Amino acid sequence: MTGTPDPRPLTGEPLSLDLLNTRWVHEGARQDLLTDIDGLAVWLAANGLDGRFAADGATLENVLRARDALAGLVDLPGKPGGEPAAVARVDAVLSRGRVRARLTPAGPAEEAEFADPAWGPAWLAARDYLDLLSRAPDRIRACAHEACVLHFFDTSRNGTRRWCSMAVCGNRAKASRHYARARAS
Repeated sequence: MTGTPDPRPLTGEPLSLDLLNTRWVHEGARQDLLTDIDGLAVWLAANGLDGRFAADGATLENVLRARDALAGLVDLPGKPGGEPAAVARVDAVLSRGRVRARLTPAGPAEEAEFADPAWGPAWLAARDYLDLLSRAPDRIRACAHEACVLHFFDTSRNGTRRWCSMAVCGNRAKASRHYARARAS
């Protein structure tokens, strides 16, 4: 695991959304964790992939392709498909790996296989997005705050989560409404 702390405001989301969340806004400026191999190492470590995949230029290039492909789909209305070009970009990433079914002493298992390990993290993120789409596409959300670019998978019981973080974006929205009411009176 890398010794560099993860600077992102939201972590721990499913892999595909965590990849999208490598871009965020801090004090009005866009930030990007994946500008170099060190940032890739932080992201791999945050997702438990650092022991399986190398943080190198080829992996970074492929992860960026997957992020751009997923970004073209995630905010589109009418999930799960989306626009054909965005679907084709995600499908191109998915073509770089496969799932191999196995029987182990513990029972049935599946494992991902890649002809080129540099595609591993990108493929796993794209595959994770397919899993989210099959489970609950309506729970893949963008934060409702107009200045936030983060995404989350709504795991609340009634499915009404609106903010990436109630402590940050939710609080900003509440403070904004309070200020507007106070000014109006």
